[in-house]
Amino acid sequence: MENKNQKSLTNFKKVRSLLDKIIKMTEGEEYCIDIMQQNLAAIGLLKSANQMIMENHLGSCFKSAMSSNNEKKKDEMIAEILKVTKLSK
Repeated sequence: MENKNQKSLTNFKKVRSLLDKIIKMTEGEEYCIDIMQQNLAAIGLLKSANQMIMENHLGSCFKSAMSSNNEKKKDEMIAEILKVTKLSK
């Protein structure tokens, strides 16, 4: 597994742990701001993982498709990038 993939996997595992903590904090009716801070930390980790995955995709799959002569594949790759970019907004 590539280094960026490993880092994104680490982020996902941290988020899983944070979600368990957030659930317990919410169930325990802890201070709202403390819960929000943990939630924002999880969101930050997810955004970071998403960025790493996108960078890896652009440097591998997308780059390969763009250097091919297959116009259909190029168009599909561009559409995919636009779709996930739109979803991330």
